[in-house]
Amino acid sequence: MLKRMRLKNFTVFSEADLTFSPQLNVIVGENGAGKTHLLKAAYSVLAASYEEGRKPHAEAPTKTALQSVFANKLVNVFRPESLGRLARRKQGRERCDIALEFSVPDLNTDFSFATNSKSEVAIGSLPKKWLQTAPAYLPTRELLTIFPNFVAVYESRFLEFEETWRDTCLLLGTPLKKGPIQQRIKELLRLLEAAMDGSIDLGTNGRFYLQQRNGRMEMPLVAEGLRKLGMLARLIASGVLLDKGHLFWDEPEANLNPRLVREVAGVITSLSRAGIQIFLATHSLFLLRELDILLNEHKGIRAQFFGLHSSANGMAITQGSTLADIGDITSLEESLAQSDRYLAMEG
Repeated sequence: MLKRMRLKNFTVFSEADLTFSPQLNVIVGENGAGKTHLLKAAYSVLAASYEEGRKPHAEAPTKTALQSVFANKLVNVFRPESLGRLARRKQGRERCDIALEFSVPDLNTDFSFATNSKSEVAIGSLPKKWLQTAPAYLPTRELLTIFPNFVAVYESRFLEFEETWRDTCLLLGTPLKKGPIQQRIKELLRLLEAAMDGSIDLGTNGRFYLQQRNGRMEMPLVAEGLRKLGMLARLIASGVLLDKGHLFWDEPEANLNPRLVREVAGVITSLSRAGIQIFLATHSLFLLRELDILLNEHKGIRAQFFGLHSSANGMAITQGSTLADIGDITSLEESLAQSDRYLAMEG
């Protein structure tokens, strides 16, 4: 599990020190506050380690290899014009530092780069081994409709899509798990398949379908909210999201109606209890309230909340085990104020 991430001079963050829960982590802030940047920073390091370690004849990590491996992943995920563009803009040259600590110390690493860096980072602490489980990243857009041939085109052409799309499509194409683990997968899928009123099927033609009682429907004809649930269902069915897995989900509530947001909150807490470390970015008061309700019902789930606040020195982060610990978030306050205005009008 990822225990801690420290950033210095990274995009909008002058200093950031995040201590993560082994189960559920929720990053809350307005648009442009840097929520997605935090998700992508952590994901990039985990994904780079996993990808390098699964190569044929992979050897132990070396500084020479990681200098380019970490740099390439950050550039491909964030899509800046150069690596140095991810360093926070200040007068003169500044270095950006990124450090990650894990429950398994052999995975710990830290590295840095300057505003003029292009394709390499400077490795500080070298991890002794590679990550063994694939992290999964769900972007705000669903990917089931673009899945057919997307990876092949991405690998052979220059496309301005961030690499998380390619990574997730690779995981979506993973064959389904069989054996004793199937019962556990069925339990995790129960809520999702009830919400979709069906299951996700990958056809022999390389296209995804929603399989329902009266037949199957091709993905472009399925509501976008259900497609987003379908991505998660497929990752569970293939066994990608099981013990010691990491799920990064950017704005799970995007394009979902309130009923489905409730279902998503239930799935998130179920996955947390199942041993999957989850990182969410959201500014939805509705989703946060649903999570708060479920966390109160299931006292065993360890959660950590992070509030992003603008300051004179970039974005500041408050954190704690409850939503009340992170202070006022403007977007949430506006939602509450609107509710008050509406109730006053009705009265």
